[in-house]
Amino acid sequence: MGYLLLAGAIASEIAATTAMKYSDGFSRLLPSLLTVLGYVVSFALLAQTLKSLSVGTAYAIWSGVGTAVVAAIGMVFLGEGMSVVKAAGIALIIVGVVVLNLGGAH
Repeated sequence: MGYLLLAGAIASEIAATTAMKYSDGFSRLLPSLLTVLGYVVSFALLAQTLKSLSVGTAYAIWSGVGTAVVAAIGMVFLGEGMSVVKAAGIALIIVGVVVLNLGGAH
């Protein structure tokens, strides 16, 4: 159940960050409200996740997957460029999350 809650927290964080892009510096009401709501839901689900997963594991997955997916959204849907350095950074995030999980954190 912890990983399901974590998936929801990640999805909410990704939606909130994407909405923030469209908030135009919090000057547009609907995207601004979606940003705040998304982060509230994300943190609430992350807090519930920490009842069954270690904080290191949960936070590494939450932040790593969120960062990698938001970077991909930026490249695919928002016209942000892809470079070797950017691809390497995303790969390092993913490897870091995997290594933390293989490290035996519970």
